[in-house]
Amino acid sequence: MPQLGESVTEGTLSRWLKSEGDEIQKYEPLCEVVNDKVDTEVPSPLAGRIEKLLIQEGETVDVGTEIALIAVEGEADETPAEPPVDEEAPEPEEALAAAPAAPGGDGRESLAEKSAEELRLTRSSPVVRRLAAEHGIDLRQISGSGIGGRVTKKDILSYIEELEKAPAAPSADGEREERAPAAVAEEPRERVALYEGDEIVELTNIRRAIASRMSRSKREAPHAWTMVEVDVTGLVALRERHKEEFRRREGISLTYLPFIIKAVVESLKEHPVLNSVWDGDRIVLRKQINVGVAVDLEEGALVVPVIKEADSYGIVGLARKASELIKKARGKSLSPDDITGGTFTVNNPGALGSVISTPIINYPQAAILSAEAIVKRPVVLENDAIAIRSMMNLEVSFDHRVLDGGAALRFLNAVKGRLESYGPESGVS
Repeated sequence: MPQLGESVTEGTLSRWLKSEGDEIQKYEPLCEVVNDKVDTEVPSPLAGRIEKLLIQEGETVDVGTEIALIAVEGEADETPAEPPVDEEAPEPEEALAAAPAAPGGDGRESLAEKSAEELRLTRSSPVVRRLAAEHGIDLRQISGSGIGGRVTKKDILSYIEELEKAPAAPSADGEREERAPAAVAEEPRERVALYEGDEIVELTNIRRAIASRMSRSKREAPHAWTMVEVDVTGLVALRERHKEEFRRREGISLTYLPFIIKAVVESLKEHPVLNSVWDGDRIVLRKQINVGVAVDLEEGALVVPVIKEADSYGIVGLARKASELIKKARGKSLSPDDITGGTFTVNNPGALGSVISTPIINYPQAAILSAEAIVKRPVVLENDAIAIRSMMNLEVSFDHRVLDGGAALRFLNAVKGRLESYGPESGVS
């Protein structure tokens, strides 16, 4: 299982693109892995024949776990001319096991000397072995559902749940022993009541990943939020003036998004605490400004591709980059690099008509900004005159461990000032 991002520790194999016995070329797609809310194709690191697929579709394993065995050209024919007569030929399952044991005694232990049961246990992921150790469970007691009888994370969590449901056995003195609390299971312990006509929708891998990340964000980061109103009448006039010519020249629409991102980037330079992460007992201020853009997909999923070094682009460059990433997101062609490294996120629910929202932080980032729909409404001006203006709400949700409301508002007002500075005569570059 490859590491698809510096903070990623596990991945879910959503689909095999090859079968056992298939020939595969180096860099040819081997499988799809769900990571950070997106399906990513994983290429083969070498050319050869797929001997065995070691994990099943839908299985989650740690980074570094072996997922397939590939025989390179000529490898299958390289057998000893005279096999040692004192060793039994290994069973196919044993011959295809992960890696030989470490040297011990006066020589290396061969795979043939391992029992099938030992091989089954050593192929369990580090997460499974850690859970077993934490709860004092012998993995040999569990019937694994993985390939070759491998015990999966789902298997051991289900086993722990069953142990918790079972009454504790009485000790010799008649007292019941209390079991240690189990790790939090991925699914609720009690199902909701079902009524006639109800429909059950099984979670997709992406929906499950979103649920996990959002739950973690709300659980670990104390959220707070604040809002300002922005008069974007001048920006609306500027866009109206340039949108047709911009489309002819660039081949893409001129939306409000690049203006918002540009204002955010310049304001983050003045208020770097919002471009940071909480790191246990310290705060890490990110030097790079990498802006994630939340993209709503038609199938009900959400992905956040990242504009790396967003402060190096002007309006036109941001428009191009945002358009490119949004197109890749909706075409399901984002790469791992496209969705990692974000330091701040911009959400744009206004595109769907929202006028107020309180977004969940894209953990472990410190903050996220939401830009709402632009609506015309009567506004009292400085001279008490009433005029119809194009108004937009901006909200920021932030990690209250990292910053307080004053810092968030100063940042928001900086973004507001930049957006309100545009007029019909402003340039687009």
